[in-house]
Amino acid sequence: MRKQVRVKPNAKQNRVTEDADGSLTVWLSVPPVDGKANVALIQLLAHTYGVPKSQITIVRGHTGRLKLVDIG
Repeated sequence: MRKQVRVKPNAKQNRVTEDADGSLTVWLSVPPVDGKANVALIQLLAHTYGVPKSQITIVRGHTGRLKLVDIG
């Protein structure tokens, strides 16, 4: 499944919420430096959806806050 994701780095805690339109808002406690936020995003989504990290890919938006993520 593909999900539109809005990432909010430098948050106090890691958290995922699903919006009414089916997109996700993800708060990450890591800064968006050297791809650390992308790695943390993949780990958090894998844990949330119960799939291996290899099943999650960022399709679009590697350097932005809006991303398109393929899960599963």
